[in-house]
Amino acid sequence: MKNINTKKNGDEKGLKPRQIVEALNKYIIGQDRAKKLVAIALRNRARRRCLTEDLREEVYPKNIIMIGPTGVGKTEIARRLSRLADAPFVKVEATKYTEVGYVGRDVESMIRDLTEVGVNMVREEKTSAIRDRAEERTRERLLDLLLAPPPHLSRSFRQKKKGTEIVYDFDGLSEEEQERFNRWLRSRQKLEQQLAEGQMEDREVEFEIQVQAGPMVEVFAGGTGLEEMGIDVKGLFDKIIPKKSKSVKMPVKDARRFLIEEEVEKLLDMDKIIKEAIQRVEQSGIIFIDEIDKVAGRGSAGHGPDVSREGVQRDMLPIVEGSKVPTKYGMVTTDHILFIAAGAFHQTKPSDLIPELQGRFPLRVELTDLGVEEYRRILTEPKNSLTKQYTALLATEGISLEFTSDGVDEIARSAYEVNQRMENIGARRLYTIMERLLEDISFEAPDTDKKEIIINKEFVKNSLADIIQDDDLSKFIL
Repeated sequence: MKNINTKKNGDEKGLKPRQIVEALNKYIIGQDRAKKLVAIALRNRARRRCLTEDLREEVYPKNIIMIGPTGVGKTEIARRLSRLADAPFVKVEATKYTEVGYVGRDVESMIRDLTEVGVNMVREEKTSAIRDRAEERTRERLLDLLLAPPPHLSRSFRQKKKGTEIVYDFDGLSEEEQERFNRWLRSRQKLEQQLAEGQMEDREVEFEIQVQAGPMVEVFAGGTGLEEMGIDVKGLFDKIIPKKSKSVKMPVKDARRFLIEEEVEKLLDMDKIIKEAIQRVEQSGIIFIDEIDKVAGRGSAGHGPDVSREGVQRDMLPIVEGSKVPTKYGMVTTDHILFIAAGAFHQTKPSDLIPELQGRFPLRVELTDLGVEEYRRILTEPKNSLTKQYTALLATEGISLEFTSDGVDEIARSAYEVNQRMENIGARRLYTIMERLLEDISFEAPDTDKKEIIINKEFVKNSLADIIQDDDLSKFIL
């Protein structure tokens, strides 16, 4: 059995549970127990990879249900966790899925979405790794387009790479051919310098691109049909309908983008990318299922829209407990994907879920409501806090925006008060408060001569007083 503390055997970034929580604290205020549970879940994945192969397959992720009102950080915790782990992540809403036989998305589509994310993630990583090679090959192609080589010299003959140095082989050439080649080479080297200095950006070049020979037909509307069954419709059409070459003419600055993408496609090995992506999805994927409380029974099954709720849960059960799902990239096993579910559970409770599904979410954590102190910290402490965002936005107009301590306290108090009197939408209330507070400043910013603005308690009270005191008006405005 391997030791997790060695760099080779640890998780991708070597993060310990305490470090994971500290990283989450930079963006999310409070909810300490929820952070602790997800940190343990992430670390357990690294621990599992250090086990022997037979034992590793027997260790399953401990799925989590987060219980709490909207706007307290449920989604943000899951999203930030996936970024910390560099793991494929999707957020889905349970209400979008329907029981088999009803119109709507089937639950297996969440795995297809996750696989698509995984393939794109790995593809971007591989693209970054070969970007320099693709740009080098593009530069050579641009030089050939700007100054065509002598017709009797093939590219393989013209130059051979020896380490990083390019050497030229003149074997078999007459003196006249050698001289012609040397003239071409001197012109090419001069052109290469001009290209590097950006002097050729507006020069037009003509080259060929691959386009579909015939028009693509939308056989299945809305992306459903065969795509939902894990069949790559576009890939099938690409094979059936051959591509043809089309000559285009454009400036070097535009052609470079096309040529780089073309070279990247040539260098990428999609079979390896798909294989690695599926493995990453199976071993590190995270699916966040929001609004799971909306598919929990309320004792009214069989009446109206509630008829398919239990059916959705039963369809979801094999996905969560482990099964093979067909995707256009191949079969994906869901045994070790981490599922994090969330819901407000205002009118239902987790025990209203079918017992089998409850058993697949053994860990439950209740996220607490936010108070004035939490709102105040949310406004100032996170790296991407609202006060920092608005200060940076208005700084682009040359305006210095300063939030005083008592001003922040008043904003927090106002948000809390509105949430208590109306629907509690948690920290999202801060967005509406801040937008209303800075509405006139943002509008007048390009034209005002006042370049320093202080947001203090008096400013906040004067700006929000009429709206907060008028219940009817605040329901529309805030």
